Amino acid sequence: MNRKAQHKDDNNSGRVSDAQKFNWVDNLAPVATRPYLRLARLDRPIGFWLLFWPCAMSVALSAVARPPTGFDYYAVFLFFIGAIAMRGAGCTFNDIVDYKIDQKVERTRSRPLPSGQVSRTQAVIFLVLQSLIGLWVLLQFNTYTIWLGIASLALVAIYPFMKRITWWPQLFLGLAFSWGALMGWSSQFGQLFLPPLLLYVGAIAWTIGYDTIYALQDIEDDAIIGVKSTARLFNKHARLMVALFYVAAIILWMWAGMAAGAGIIFQGAMILPALVLGWQILTLKTNNAANCLVRFKANHFTGLALTLALWLEYSF
Repeated sequence: MNRKAQHKDDNNSGRVSDAQKFNWVDNLAPVATRPYLRLARLDRPIGFWLLFWPCAMSVALSAVARPPTGFDYYAVFLFFIGAIAMRGAGCTFNDIVDYKIDQKVERTRSRPLPSGQVSRTQAVIFLVLQSLIGLWVLLQFNTYTIWLGIASLALVAIYPFMKRITWWPQLFLGLAFSWGALMGWSSQFGQLFLPPLLLYVGAIAWTIGYDTIYALQDIEDDAIIGVKSTARLFNKHARLMVALFYVAAIILWMWAGMAAGAGIIFQGAMILPALVLGWQILTLKTNNAANCLVRFKANHFTGLALTLALWLEYSF
């Protein structure tokens, strides 16, 4: 089935075109909830994983520095719930802002707002509900972390507009999506030091890399409608630039771990995230949307591997 035929079929079923065909939302969720779950991207969970992993990395990094709480598994659980809620809220806000643009892009026009499955008023109400869940999670932490979380809202608010005014919207996504790299540490120590700052900058570089890969899927449509991205900016040099950002991320993460007191176990285990990132670069086909999507989703394992490397250092 060609892409236009697939899009027509998706509109008839309500399914979003870039979601996996056999996802739980389209097949198991109550029919009335499906447009909202799609609006929150719960049919495409990679997004909340990528928001969650910097939080988990940061809690693990703080454990290496030996806080009184040790490895705070409950904090990791809270960050997981918060990541699902706030990723959903962020996507809802982004779709409210971008629904006219989304109508013009083949990959996004089947989303609930541009396709008419959800009205803008319904989307705003859903945004508020998700934000309240995120607020409840945030209030479980210390005062420093609460204010740190509130400060991130400025980045969340401006991100959807960046593609209109700068070639670097991926940088602003990195600033917002990587914020958990600060909050995980502050939830344990009530303040920030050098290690979480290094982890944060490394996560920003990582995000720029993987979101450039993601943006390669839309490069033709973006050029037609005038949306800017690092994928368009880097163009034929996209593979090289992504590689440079990934190398920077690994260096900064290594530095963060050692600054927190990590040793040989962490250093050896860091080969795992490096291998995942290296595989993406070596096998990336910048003009193949399906190839780009698979490499983008592989970053779930990058986050898992880095968190595991820090956990192993703490445990042994």
